[in-house]
Amino acid sequence: MRHKVTLYGKKECCLCDEALVLLQKVQASLPFDLEKTDISGNPELLEKFGLAIPVVFVDGVQAFKYRVNENRLRALLS
Repeated sequence: MRHKVTLYGKKECCLCDEALVLLQKVQASLPFDLEKTDISGNPELLEKFGLAIPVVFVDGVQAFKYRVNENRLRALLS
């Protein structure tokens, strides 16, 4: 089964950019499907996540908020 990782964030968010770089780094050695969702155009997602971004889900379960821990991410994907 291939894992699905979803990153919720928005443009001009330095933490979101850092999270994306780390996700892509891990993806190079542990392949998974990566979906990036911009919350700025979605009122429901803005209300749900607000300023608590980036938020990262692994297989539909919230795994990280603000910062992604590389070792924990690798463990979740293994």
